[in-house]
Amino acid sequence: MAWVVEGKAKFIVGSAFYRQASQVARDLAILSAAIYQSDTGCLRVLDAMTGCGVRSLRYWLESQADWVWANEANPEISPILQQNLKDVVAAGCCQVTHLNANRVFFDCHTRQDYYDLVDVDCFGSPNPYLSTSLWGTKIGGLLYLTSTDGRTATGHLPENSLRVYGAYARSHPAAHEQALRLLIGAVQQQAASQGLGVEPVFSLFVGQTYRVMLRVLASQSLTTKNYGFIGYCHHCGNYQTVSWRQLGRVICSNDQQPLVISGPLWLGALHQVHQLTRMRALAEEWHWLERVKLLNIMAAEANFPPYFYTLGEIGRRGKMD
Repeated sequence: MAWVVEGKAKFIVGSAFYRQASQVARDLAILSAAIYQSDTGCLRVLDAMTGCGVRSLRYWLESQADWVWANEANPEISPILQQNLKDVVAAGCCQVTHLNANRVFFDCHTRQDYYDLVDVDCFGSPNPYLSTSLWGTKIGGLLYLTSTDGRTATGHLPENSLRVYGAYARSHPAAHEQALRLLIGAVQQQAASQGLGVEPVFSLFVGQTYRVMLRVLASQSLTTKNYGFIGYCHHCGNYQTVSWRQLGRVICSNDQQPLVISGPLWLGALHQVHQLTRMRALAEEWHWLERVKLLNIMAAEANFPPYFYTLGEIGRRGKMD
């Protein structure tokens, strides 16, 4: 069986799940986790859907995790996990289980055993874990969520988005950013229902995968300013944010045409510039030059409005070829 190398990790895949294209998302998580460990002196990781175990192995090797709980619901790949994580287990720094992720989160909650970083790399809709993943995350800790259900979040299945996110998503040119904002907004709402808050550390869309790293806060952070709606005018291509009080009477500020409304969703920043700066410095230290370039771009866009215009639209408006 062939060995695969990613970062400092060497592992086998076999019949377990592994997507090489998602390495960029894992790299950013490793950087963020390493900074957390440096700040607090402790890093306990719950990898709720570990797959082949590459994330768990890299958190231990590269982020200096003190303890990793590697959970994978499919017991048939246990031999692969045991092989890949044997050094971590032998060091007394890891346990491997084969449980439903929500059962793991409930177990953490009942035992008050909260983790510094909870990584939920699910397939499809994240809906079953939006609330329960908070049960296992420490206040001040990190929650790394995933969605691969792009058709729902980009407005192609608006009825599904209502079920998954409690929001109505419509299709428009900035729909991929909308998917990230729907995910953040849904977690923000779930956190508020538990008396908690979340704030984005970074957000990423790569391939067909949407990932958001969130910091869990001790108090609610949901407001009518950071949780609202986006309006898009199919007539002129203009965007604008729409507040709750404007609903039912909003029109395009450019040509007074009706707007297509998506939301509610997160309207705040997608990234924390300070954290991105620290991640970039660490990436430079580790000679991860491609990640340095990406983090520079993310920092530059951090304070942009909650939408974007495509290059084609910019060219059309500027009357450029």
